[in-house]
Amino acid sequence: MATIQLGLAPRTIKYLMFAFNLFFVLTGIVMLSIGLVIHGVYYQYQHFLDNRFFSVPSLLIAVGAIIFVIAFFGCCGAARTNYCMIVTFCTLLGAIFLLEIISGTMGYVMRAQVKSVMEVKMIETMPKYNKNNTEIQIAWDTIQRKFECCGTVNATDWKIHTNLTGLPVSCCDNMIGAIGTSNCTMESPSLHHAGCVEAFGDFAEKHAGKIAGVGIGLGLIQIVGIFLSGYLANSIRNSYQTM
Repeated sequence: MATIQLGLAPRTIKYLMFAFNLFFVLTGIVMLSIGLVIHGVYYQYQHFLDNRFFSVPSLLIAVGAIIFVIAFFGCCGAARTNYCMIVTFCTLLGAIFLLEIISGTMGYVMRAQVKSVMEVKMIETMPKYNKNNTEIQIAWDTIQRKFECCGTVNATDWKIHTNLTGLPVSCCDNMIGAIGTSNCTMESPSLHHAGCVEAFGDFAEKHAGKIAGVGIGLGLIQIVGIFLSGYLANSIRNSYQTM
């Protein structure tokens, strides 16, 4: 059986592909980790977010997992100088590139809409706080304590959108434990004056920005892999033609 003899430049490309595949796997781990972390962070505030905010980290998780499969084709194709495997790797890399650009674009779109979506969701859930809805109570108490905020825009929202006689205890500092409205009023010196849309919105915007940056940044890096795999595939094909 005749063997394919690669010249110096194609052989260099072959070794570069091995190095790129190692880096490619690392980017998959990064995307998987970021997707899981952000998904976990968003999950505890799911009542205040639209489903779109879960689709992007879910896409990062899926792409991160798929990368491991794609890297297999790249490594095997480079090791065996197999034209079909290299072409498959190049094609799948192109698909991943598009998915990463899409996730980055969605991250930027999310970033622009996060506060407006949150405001609607928060106003919708406020009346449910005092109707034995434990999930809503825990969600509101968690966000108000963690981000030191009260109400949607400010504390008066609890008077406008609910029939509470006072404010949730989570609207004030040093009142951790109970769910309810005792001991926290508009006159309390430890009252959180910031609204949760602003406080949590800034936090969510930063995460959406990270998703956008990671998606687009890693997507651009894939162009290097597409070039390398395309060059190696072309070298292998030329070697077959000259045999």
